[in-house]
Amino acid sequence: MVKSMYNYISESWRRIAKKEGELKDFLRERMTLWRRQPAIVRVEKPTRPDRARRLGYRAKQGFVIVRVRVRKGGLRKPRPRSGRKPKGLGVAKKTPGKNLQWIAEERAARKHPNMEVLNSYYVGEDGRWKWFEVILVDPHHPVIKADPKINWIREKQHRGRVFRGLTSSGKKARGLRRKGKGAEKIRPSRERYYE
Repeated sequence: MVKSMYNYISESWRRIAKKEGELKDFLRERMTLWRRQPAIVRVEKPTRPDRARRLGYRAKQGFVIVRVRVRKGGLRKPRPRSGRKPKGLGVAKKTPGKNLQWIAEERAARKHPNMEVLNSYYVGEDGRWKWFEVILVDPHHPVIKADPKINWIREKQHRGRVFRGLTSSGKKARGLRRKGKGAEKIRPSRERYYE
């Protein structure tokens, strides 16, 4: 069987995950540039075209890729001035109810209010930051309106879908990957999360 170009690209990314190959050094150089850029940057092409296409991206008008930088770790809570015992301070070991990927998607959606978030994927991390690329779709674009594979995103129930946890990473954070026996009490899950 003949392998496609996307197959080779995904294999090289798997090698990066195992910390091997020359692509790792190339990515490290890229991240030094990404650190100097703003937190949310629109990019021309996806860094991982194989992953982007699997998640619904197509190289046509109406699709936009945005790279988002999110700080790793738990919440940075202000330390109370007085009146707490150490156990009740609530400063350390506080984690958000969302995963970082969902937070990245929401930030991209706030930056581009006329677009809807289709999906997102991981592109890299260092000691302090994580980078995700978010696929945005313009529901009012004529090309999107005419495409029967993607024009479902124009329907009113998909408006603001990222803020209601309807993307893949949102559903994961809400615990909706489980189905069937043993998962009866999961649905409906908590709908609103706050950063």
